[in-house]
Amino acid sequence: MEKNLGQTPSSCLKVVLFGPESTGKTTLSKQLARHYDSVWVPEFARAYLQEKWNNTKTTCAPEDLMPIAEGQINSENHLAEKANKVLICDTDLLETKVYSEAYYVGSCDPILEKFALKNTYDMYFLTYIDVPWEADDLRDKPTERKEMFDFFKKTLIEHNRPFTILKGSSKERLKLATQIIDNLILKNAPIQ
Repeated sequence: MEKNLGQTPSSCLKVVLFGPESTGKTTLSKQLARHYDSVWVPEFARAYLQEKWNNTKTTCAPEDLMPIAEGQINSENHLAEKANKVLICDTDLLETKVYSEAYYVGSCDPILEKFALKNTYDMYFLTYIDVPWEADDLRDKPTERKEMFDFFKKTLIEHNRPFTILKGSSKERLKLATQIIDNLILKNAPIQ
């Protein structure tokens, strides 16, 4: 099982949209992929848990976390092969770890935690809670947005992840994110 959670080597930059539910991660992931004419990795948990909800009217349980983590990293590894210079990830295993700890009394499967901390990304974009919360079948913490944001931020700091907080309109977020990604691309370009 451990090999199923590791990243395959890739030469592309990897950025992660990271943060609480309903903060614009998917919207921005799509915009960034379009901007860079690349691919984006959707949040595997969304499709997995929506199907579960549709079939059983039940929500996420601890036993769902490992299949979600495996599905997420499989998607990422597959799409990294198709990315040009940058891969946009709507989420990562560190986000799965945050949700595991937030929902299941601080616990996280040790294997999931190992790879959540081992897998690396060039930048995290922490999405702020200044966009309207939108209800759906899966979202359930409209009154705990600030606490969840703080938990996500604390996790990035504790694990020394490079991050930028994105606030404001969709246009403002896209502008800041592309400036940062452009700088990373220049920084990582081979010397001629």
